[in-house]
Amino acid sequence: MIKNLPEKWDLEVDLVSVGSGAGGLAAAITAQDHGLSAVVLERSAEVGGVTAYSMGEVWIPGNHLAAALKIEDSPDSGFRYVQSLSMGYGDERAMRNQAIHGPVALKYFEARIGLKMQVIRDFPDYYYPHNNDSVAEGRYLEVAPFQADTLGEWQDKTRLTPHLPAGFTHEDIFHGGGLANILGWDYGLLAERITKDMRCLGPGLAAYFVKGALERGIPLYIDTSAEELIGDGERIIGVRATRDGKDIFIKANRGVVLAVSGYERNPELAKNLSNLLEPVSMVFGTVDGAHFRLAGPFGAKLARMPDPPNLGIHMPGEEHDNGTPLWRGSLPFLGLPHTIVVNRAGKRFSNEAFYRSVYFAVDIVDGATQTHPNFPCWMVFDHQARTKYPCGGAMPGQDLPDGFAAIADTIAELAAKMGVDAEGLQKTVEVFNTYAEAGEDPAFKRGTFPWGAVMTGDLKHKPNPNLGTLRQGPYYAVELKRMGGGGITGTGLLADIHCRVIGWNDRPIDGLYVAGNSMARSDTGALMQSGISNARGMTHGYLAGRHAAGRPSDLLDGGEA
Repeated sequence: MIKNLPEKWDLEVDLVSVGSGAGGLAAAITAQDHGLSAVVLERSAEVGGVTAYSMGEVWIPGNHLAAALKIEDSPDSGFRYVQSLSMGYGDERAMRNQAIHGPVALKYFEARIGLKMQVIRDFPDYYYPHNNDSVAEGRYLEVAPFQADTLGEWQDKTRLTPHLPAGFTHEDIFHGGGLANILGWDYGLLAERITKDMRCLGPGLAAYFVKGALERGIPLYIDTSAEELIGDGERIIGVRATRDGKDIFIKANRGVVLAVSGYERNPELAKNLSNLLEPVSMVFGTVDGAHFRLAGPFGAKLARMPDPPNLGIHMPGEEHDNGTPLWRGSLPFLGLPHTIVVNRAGKRFSNEAFYRSVYFAVDIVDGATQTHPNFPCWMVFDHQARTKYPCGGAMPGQDLPDGFAAIADTIAELAAKMGVDAEGLQKTVEVFNTYAEAGEDPAFKRGTFPWGAVMTGDLKHKPNPNLGTLRQGPYYAVELKRMGGGGITGTGLLADIHCRVIGWNDRPIDGLYVAGNSMARSDTGALMQSGISNARGMTHGYLAGRHAAGRPSDLLDGGEA
């Protein structure tokens, strides 16, 4: 803790939110609604955080919007789903806390900031129908299109995403044939939405919370980096930040919320905490583990949950606006027909259409040789896939940029260019083709997860959306790189049910809260379910804001909110 307190405070508020994604904004909004003053500090030049880079899915079991559609579900069922898939790594009380308060936080922000959400129809849980508490639809929510010009001067300071068509809802994408059938999308509608700056998906979700903060007069300080927390020996009382090259000292009478996402843009942390070698990332550069740097001097306790990072691809010439390479997640492409993923032996090693399978399999270590037998690995596809489906930022049929893929007329020639076992790759393709023709994959059960069919397959392809032969040259191979999880990382700060950071003495650090991806996922354990990160951020912010205001929710223990 800082022993020499500042001679004067440049700003005094009740709650300081560090980070401007859903978690930080939700905390500031909730605190202000309950009588506190708040400020949001954002290190970059744009607000919205990793929330704006996401698909914008919010996964909340037992929500009232699904109930209005007569979809049967409950928070208890959602709890059992998470618990049964957590592999024993989660904390039961934390899981139940999220299950209970997720629907409450959703209603709260609908009522208070005008958040407009809708059920994503026909969109199943990851493990549907393989888990008894999974559902075919109802838990996934997304925002209705947000009119961005209502943000006023903050319209151009609220983050968009280079990864997604932010003018489309999931419904629009699915109606057009899904991610695979990009040529079938309604580009007239997309152009209209872009012209009017109507934001959907993650950018839309972030914008609703930015608007909620602005309507309350909550100051949003961009280009402001929180450098260290200030304590008085008893509790956290403020923040030292830098802005325009100068220190500013902000007094926090009730607390500080750390909501800065993960750490994947910090190569050292990515290597040591996520076991990533030569890591790349799809997110912007400020997602570098500031929560550890800030909370560490006060004895904050860390926890790590099993979670595989992504596999990424980079098309030469694609860059972020700061000139760094723009890496894209490979998830939408790996499970497409006419596509497989192989290791250097030329063999498949997982269900490519279910990223939880392929990503975990990449991490396997052969103890006899001290190697990763499945890494490096390559995405291999043929002319059929190139004609019908997008690849990275390339449209179907569009020439791939030089240096992106190895290309050959035969599988044997392709193997030579890849540096993999030619006989192994040829045998793999031959066997896979028999599976594709039959529509079943007895080796890895590819095509048996409906979620994988929707998100990584072609619903128009028969007999199986995820299975198609590789028989038409030229053939292509793209090496896949290990990549952070889009701000979702396996290690975070441990917290209690009120989102207070826990110290190594197992007691809360007074005045210090954490929300979103900065918090250890003790409420999910080894499970990841898309949409749960946005739901956690909203819920954590709600709970932290209430507690800081002296109005903690005790619904978990049978009390009242």
